[in-house]
Amino acid sequence: MPLSPAELRGAFAAQSLFEAKSWRLSPEAWPLTGAQVAELEAIGTACLEFHSALETLYLRSAAGRNLLRNRPLVAPWVAEYLDRGKPPELVAHGRHPANRGTLPTLLRPDLLLTAEGWALTELDSVPGGVGLTAFLNRLYAGTGKILGADDALVTRFHAALAALRPAVRNPVIALVVSAESATYRPEMEWLAQQLQLQGRRVHCVRPEELFPLGATLCFAVDGNPERVDIVYRFFELFDLPNIPAHRFILEAWEAGEVAVAPPLRAFQEEKLALALFHHPRLRDFWAEALTVGARRTLSALIPPTWILDPAPLPPGAVLDGPLVGGRPLHDWRELASASQKERDLILKISGFHESAWGARGVTLGSDVPREVWQAAIEQALAEATHHPRVLQVFRKPRLLEHPIYPADATAAADAHPQPGRLRLCPYYTVEAGTTRLAGALATFCPADKKIIHGMQDAALLPCWRAD
Repeated sequence: MPLSPAELRGAFAAQSLFEAKSWRLSPEAWPLTGAQVAELEAIGTACLEFHSALETLYLRSAAGRNLLRNRPLVAPWVAEYLDRGKPPELVAHGRHPANRGTLPTLLRPDLLLTAEGWALTELDSVPGGVGLTAFLNRLYAGTGKILGADDALVTRFHAALAALRPAVRNPVIALVVSAESATYRPEMEWLAQQLQLQGRRVHCVRPEELFPLGATLCFAVDGNPERVDIVYRFFELFDLPNIPAHRFILEAWEAGEVAVAPPLRAFQEEKLALALFHHPRLRDFWAEALTVGARRTLSALIPPTWILDPAPLPPGAVLDGPLVGGRPLHDWRELASASQKERDLILKISGFHESAWGARGVTLGSDVPREVWQAAIEQALAEATHHPRVLQVFRKPRLLEHPIYPADATAAADAHPQPGRLRLCPYYTVEAGTTRLAGALATFCPADKKIIHGMQDAALLPCWRAD
């Protein structure tokens, strides 16, 4: 049965999932066809393959090793790109032999539904919205066959983390949420509470609550130290200087006393990895490192993406990049003279920066005056040695409809179909080298919005299998 405004408001009033945030309401979850669900499952498999191949690419590049099996290809510039702006100790930790093969336990690609199909704009390994999506799955459970029913996202999230310490029965898991990420603390507290009700030893803690006890990492429960087995970090790596406890986490990890997810490996959190997938000099590497199916899926998903590098070119050389006036670029600054149609490009910071998550640090060239676009390019080139930016072709989401309640809806109000555009965020847990689709969050934005994110006038919805 569809949910009424009163039911929805009552549920959200009883449990705030985002600090001081609100959104539009809908009586129905977002419908997905069986074919779309199958596509999402294939996307999860491809994303995990991509992460595994990226690790191989990065480590071989950093070591100066050959990238291909039967002919020479050495690319030290790959690691140089991915390490830009990172402190040496973080780079060294990411390359530590004990970290070999460690991948994120939760993956969330950001997908836009365009006229040509799905377009992947980001692959997030520290994703927000986990608790919110699980809560919405429960709330809308009576409206259809919810994707991620039976608390799949809650139980699979725990299973993926617990698998990091298989020898520990019912491990103590600390969901560590920094002040920078405080907006998401309510949903992580809710997630911990739901797992505690299942008998799981999961706690949401602040970094300052962590302390060392010998080689172990602890926090206090009722005045007594509780030893942590697994840290799920909900903070970005640029935030480490603001988290003194990260030293305790690293020391406990080095002593083998704690597992950390996602791993503290900065190269796994850079958007420029998507540009590396399209780099012409790495085409043969991806062909060897990925299965045919994953390569086909990613080629269709990832829009053309480039790294803005101000390094000068020889007079006769041109950049691998978009065309301006039908001609290739010799200097990225020539993008400033592009027409509005040619500026259908997204410029965004790659990672390791406070503006590298959410809709911050993003400029859509066709949506801003030429002067703003030019200034964004100049800033990108000026900061390229420490905070590289990527340029990505903007694939406009197609126009769709979904029933939405009026913003001031009364208890008896009716929902009416509203036009809008969709971003879909599927959540995949990574267990035993495979991905499992555990739920998906749909963000349905008004039709006039160009950059889609969880804004106040968007609707946030779980998904259901409409077939």
